Amino acid sequence: MATGLNPRGMLTLMELCAELQISRSTFYDWRAKGRAPRCLKLPNGDLRIRRSDLDRWLSRLEEAA
Repeated sequence: MATGLNPRGMLTLMELCAELQISRSTFYDWRAKGRAPRCLKLPNGDLRIRRSDLDRWLSRLEEAA
């Protein structure tokens, strides 16, 4: 689990990549193909991923396996 999780349950892109053990480029490839967890784009362009969205995304992957 990410250690820098903020109080609103949001992960930074760096935290997500560390947790999933993937590179940023892999994440962006998944996102371009519509295969990444749902993201929120902040006004400054940074991405955040809600913990609940990541958990749902992981559950769907488990069900599909």
